[in-house]
Order: sequence, then structure tokens, then C-alpha cells
Amino acid sequence: MEQENGMPQNGMKDTREGHEGNEAAHPEADAQTQPPIKLDLNQKLGRGPIVGVGIVAVLLLGFIFLGVLSRMHAERTLKADTSDDAIQSVSVITPTGGAQAMEVTLPANTQAFIDTPIYARTNGYLRKWYADIGTHVHKGQILADIETPELDQQVQQAESDLATAQSNQQIAQITADRWKKLLAKNAVSKQEADQTTSDLSARNSAVSSAQANVRRLQQLQAFEKIYAPFDGVITKRNVDVGALIVAGDSNSPNAELFHMSATDKLRLFVPVPEVYAGAVHNGDRIAITSDAAPNQKFYGIVVRNSDSIDITSRTLNMEVDYANADHKMLVGQYAFVHLPVPPSLSSMTVPSSTLLFRGEGLRVGVVRNGHVHLVPVQIGHDYGATVEITAGLAPQDQVVNNPSDSLADGERVRVETGAGE
Repeated sequence: MEQENGMPQNGMKDTREGHEGNEAAHPEADAQTQPPIKLDLNQKLGRGPIVGVGIVAVLLLGFIFLGVLSRMHAERTLKADTSDDAIQSVSVITPTGGAQAMEVTLPANTQAFIDTPIYARTNGYLRKWYADIGTHVHKGQILADIETPELDQQVQQAESDLATAQSNQQIAQITADRWKKLLAKNAVSKQEADQTTSDLSARNSAVSSAQANVRRLQQLQAFEKIYAPFDGVITKRNVDVGALIVAGDSNSPNAELFHMSATDKLRLFVPVPEVYAGAVHNGDRIAITSDAAPNQKFYGIVVRNSDSIDITSRTLNMEVDYANADHKMLVGQYAFVHLPVPPSLSSMTVPSSTLLFRGEGLRVGVVRNGHVHLVPVQIGHDYGATVEITAGLAPQDQVVNNPSDSLADGERVRVETGAGE
């Protein structure tokens, strides 16, 4: 059975192998035995392929449409964002109705109530000085002694000349009286009597001249002592013992001996701008401050003003007197006078940062219905950080604060949230 079973199996195996070998050995024979493929061009396709192609086309068109829509939406968004970014954002404020009473701080020059240089009126040498800088002296107090040897000799000579003139006058008087008696007796001629009388008049004039010369030299001799002309303080001493003293005045170089100031009362001269000239009133009490005394405030009185505007500086010169009995302020100290400015009911106040300086004049930006309008205004008083507007604004106007230089009239703007509060 194994052989019978095995033989057919072997035989079948051999048959397949042989058949495969025949196929490999004769490919052309197999190709000839296969029937040819024929295409029927008239045969119609089924619905399946058409539906697939349609679905693909629809999907493709959908993707294209969605892409176009997305692109259009992105362009619209970009355009809107660009337009929004192009709109300038501004901060606005509302003007303060009715300018309140304020004060203007003006620089002032502090001077002594009396300030004078002291010169010598006679020539000589300084014998001694009695007051140095910073010394408080009283009127009539001696400041220095001058030694004048030449002047002393001139006084002696003048006194001698006066004595000679007086002697000549006496003899002329005796002669005139004698000739007058002789004329009464007709012992001499009238001509001779008149000559003696005329000689007496000349001698009298010579005596008067000699007396005047003595008084002049004695007066110069009195200038050997330098006295204080008023109560005050010595601010300069320009000479020392033994220095040559030459009589002089302010036009003579190095002729000033002392400089003296009355510091119990000070004058402050203030140049007031023309726009504030109306706020100056004589007799007003006014505050004074100084950087040298930052925590103190002094008060003076407006005593006078020039009552005219200086054509060069366009200012009014105002004098303020301050009683400096405690000497808290010094002569020459830089000070500030706080001039009160009266309020104005018909004006408004805005920050100085709202002003636009344009070629056509002063302007401020006012926001109305989302657009800015450059409105011309007039300034009343300039307070520094704020200005008084007398015309051009209404209390309800929204004024642009810190406007840019490129801000144009009619430009669309966006008001920042919270602005104007």
C-alpha cells in the first residue's frame, strides 16, 4: 500500500514538475494558447466611477471656496486693523471755568535802602581807620583819619595873608577918614579924597577874599576826619594805614575809601511784564521768598512803580520796600516776589501742554464727534504750568492734552478711555 500510495504521489509530483518545466521551456506556446483581449468602445460605464469623480470635484471646489473665503476674511481683518491703527488716540481734558486768583513769581534785585561810596575830599595819607567790613556804625561816627601836612601849611599861609589884608584895611580906613576931614576944610582936592575912599573899598574886598580862602582851607582840613553819613554797615574798605589818599569822586580810579549800606530797610526792584502791569497797586502787601531761606516767607510793601512800560524790555519797574530789622535778608541777595493776579470770571484755565504753536497763530485741539478741530484761542495770563484762555473755548469742550505736532484739523481721533476726567 505504501508503494501504491507512494507511487501515485510521486507520479503526480513528477507530472507537475514536468508540466512546469514544459511551461518554462515553451512560453511562446502558452502565449499562443491565451485568448486576445478586446475593448468594446460602445459599451457604457457604470454609475460608480462617475459618482466618485463628482464627489472629488465637489470636495475640490469646496476647498477652493473655503480658501478664497479665508483669504478675503483675512484681508478685511487686516484692512480694518490698519484703519484702526491709523486713527490717533488722544487724551483730553476739560477747561476749568473761571480762572482763579493766582500769583506770578518774578525775580527781584535786592538793594540797600541807602547805598553809597565814601571818598576823600582832601589829599594826604591815611593815619588810622576805625571801621572794617561788617562793622555797624551810626551817623556821625568817625571812620578814618587823614594826615594832611601840605594842607596844614596852606591854612597857616592863608591865615597870614588874612592878617596882612586886615592890616592894609586898617591903614586904608585911617587914611580915608583923615582925607575926609581934610576935604571938609578944603585942604585937599575931592579927587584925592575919592582915591583914598576907593582904596579902602579895595582893602575891604581883599580882607573878605582872604577870610573866604581861610574858611575854604579850614573846611578841607575838616575833611581830614571821615565820618559815617548815616546808620548802616561798612561793606567795603579799600585803604589801609599809610596809603596815599587823593581827593576824588566816582570817576577817579581807586579813590573809594569805604562803601556803606543802610541794611535796616531794603529795596527790591521788580521788572513786571506788561501783561501783569494792571495787577500792581501801590500800598499792597506782597510776599517775598529767597532760595537762601527756602522755608521762610517775608512780606514787603509796594511803595511805588515807574507808571510806564520800558520800551526795550516791555516791563513795569516796581519797587517793594522790606523792613529788615532782623537782617534776615542780605543786600544783593537774589529774591522772588510773588505778585497776586486777580481772578477773571469770563475766562478759563487749561494746561500749557494743550497749546499748539502754528504758523497761523496759537491753537488748541478740540474733539467733536470723533474729529479734532484746531481752534484759535487768546491767552490772558501765563501762569507757567497753566494759562488763562480769554476767548475761543467753551466749558464743555474736550481739549486735547499733549497733542502731536502732526495733528491736523478735521483728523479722526480716538479718545482714550478715562480721558477727560
